[in-house]
Amino acid sequence: MKKLLTLVFVSVLGGIITLSAYKFLIEDEQAVTLETTQEQPQFINANYDAKTANLLAEDQPDFTIAAENTIHAVVHVKNMSTVTSPTSMEDLFFGRRTPRAQVGSGSGVIINKSGYIITNNHVISGANSISITLNDNRVFDAELIGTDEKTDIALLKIDAPEDLPSIAFGDSDTSKVGEWVLAVGNPFNLTSTVTAGIISAKARDLTGQNSQSFIQTDAAVNPGNSGGALVNSRGELIGINTAISSQTGSYIGYSFAVPSNIARKVVEDIMEFGDVQEGVLGVSILNRNSKEAIEQGLNEIQGVYISSVEDNSGAKKAGIKDGDIIKKLDNVEISKFTDLSGYLKTKRPNDIVNVEVLRDNESKTIPVKLTKSETVSVDFINMELRNLPSSVKKKYDIKHGVIVQDNKNGFLYSRVGIRPGCIITAINDIEINSVSDISKFSEKYGSNAQDEIFKLEFLNRNLERKEVIFGN
Repeated sequence: MKKLLTLVFVSVLGGIITLSAYKFLIEDEQAVTLETTQEQPQFINANYDAKTANLLAEDQPDFTIAAENTIHAVVHVKNMSTVTSPTSMEDLFFGRRTPRAQVGSGSGVIINKSGYIITNNHVISGANSISITLNDNRVFDAELIGTDEKTDIALLKIDAPEDLPSIAFGDSDTSKVGEWVLAVGNPFNLTSTVTAGIISAKARDLTGQNSQSFIQTDAAVNPGNSGGALVNSRGELIGINTAISSQTGSYIGYSFAVPSNIARKVVEDIMEFGDVQEGVLGVSILNRNSKEAIEQGLNEIQGVYISSVEDNSGAKKAGIKDGDIIKKLDNVEISKFTDLSGYLKTKRPNDIVNVEVLRDNESKTIPVKLTKSETVSVDFINMELRNLPSSVKKKYDIKHGVIVQDNKNGFLYSRVGIRPGCIITAINDIEINSVSDISKFSEKYGSNAQDEIFKLEFLNRNLERKEVIFGN
């Protein structure tokens, strides 16, 4: 019995000691740890969230003012045209069907308070009448002032009883890749639609012929946006939305705009002269992807390589030489031909352009007075003819002639065989030395020029001499 009581006493004492140790040593320590883990993360999280929110607010561009100012100056352009269906077997039995009216739509940008509106040529091409719907839903008939098919720009005019909201032109040359932009227009007839993106690339050509110089963006642009505004975060017009790259016809990631410097120059020419005044440098550029360029390692140069200089051109008179590499025009860097052609589209004949060239590993800046395109090329009976570069004359021992750049004259193309690359050497036994001789012939006979040609001499693309006699 005494042993049993002793054992119980020892057990109770051990339990008391164990419980006391747990209370004072373990449980108290846990309480301190839990208090620390609850309080410290709350402090850190609150402080981090505040800083992050401030940083995000500072980094995000504010487009609200630019959008508000832009949407009132972007209009809905509707063109009404008449279309006739192709002839079918039904027409033979039931007679020709009546032509039907067709309505097309796009966007436009008011560029001054007097009501001048810039849009794309393809938006209004073939229209019998054009109407403009403002952002406040007022509708006006528009007058077509002029167009330029090459740049896809058209100028319209409406007469409103008061000054209209307009967008100021920005400098597209100073816009940068990665810069935020807004596209404003009327996609799918949804008026006053604003989308945002960045400039993805500049001087982009979609034809492969170096004839275009678009600003590429990832702002969403869809059918109906054509002719609308591309503006920077300050609300300045830096481009006219023109095209999308898509296999479906709708936006899939990239859109393209005519740079504002080109668009502005085109509409100013139309307003002042009635057509576009083209200033040319007068040089031929070697394609960096050509076999000759690759063999000479010229496909890796930074700049554009001059393969030949046109006779009587501003470049020739200023001292530009074959083999020069153009690096800059008026401090604008030139890395490819579309950079060169895009910048020159903003200039007129007699403008002075400072051309920085690399010659024999030395940089030279040469002022060049641009000449009219007619001094080096001319449109003649649906053919574009250019002066024959002196280097070509020397290389192939050709004494005279003008080269066919393009030929849309179906008869001369298919029946006579005059293709791009052929060289016209004489007309009616009159030796052709330059496009000025062609211009004189054209001025003498006007629209009847082709009918007045009774003999034509040319070299085909194999440099074989051909002579064609035309009957009366």
